[in-house]
Amino acid sequence: MSNQAAGPTGHGWRAAVPEIIMAAIVVAVAAVAGYAAAGLAGTAVVITCAAVTSLVVLRALYPAPAAHQDGRVADSEAIPVTFTGYWRKRAGLVDGTHSMSAYDAELRGTLQRLLAARLAERHGISLQDDPGTARRLLCPTPRDDRLWYWVDPARPPVTGERQSGIPPRTLARLIDRLEQL
Repeated sequence: MSNQAAGPTGHGWRAAVPEIIMAAIVVAVAAVAGYAAAGLAGTAVVITCAAVTSLVVLRALYPAPAAHQDGRVADSEAIPVTFTGYWRKRAGLVDGTHSMSAYDAELRGTLQRLLAARLAERHGISLQDDPGTARRLLCPTPRDDRLWYWVDPARPPVTGERQSGIPPRTLARLIDRLEQL
C-alpha cells in the first residue's frame, strides 16, 4: 500500500472509519451476548478473541517493504523495527550502563558496528584492519582518549566481575563523537 493509495500521510485510516465503527458495534453486541451466556468469563473470551482477530487483520494489512527485482529490500524502504525490537535494544542500553558484562555482551558490539560503519562510509577506514587510524579519528583530543576503551576491538571482554557498565555521560559523549565523524 503506497501513500498514494492511502491518501495523504495520516489520512489512510479515515476511509475505514465506518468499518471500524461496525466492528466495534459487533464486538460490543458479542460481549453483551457473552455476558448473558457466561457472565464475565464470556465477555472476557469475546474481547480476547476480538483483540487477537484485530491484531491478525492489522498484521495482514501492514504493507510489505518494497523489493528490487532480485529480491533485495530497497534501502529507502527499510523494514520497520518491531515494538519488541525497540524494547530489547532499550533494555540492552540500560543494562549496558549498569553492568560491564552486559555492556560487553551487547552494547559494545552495537557501538563498534556503528563506529565501523561510520569510518567506512565517511573515511574509507576499516576498524578491524586499521584501529590506530580509527582511534585517531574518534579521539582527536586528549579529552576523547578515554572513549577508545569502550569501543576498542582489541580489548577482551570483562567477565565474572561485578563492575558498572559505561557511565551514561560517557555513552552520550561517545555517541556525540560518532555523530561528528
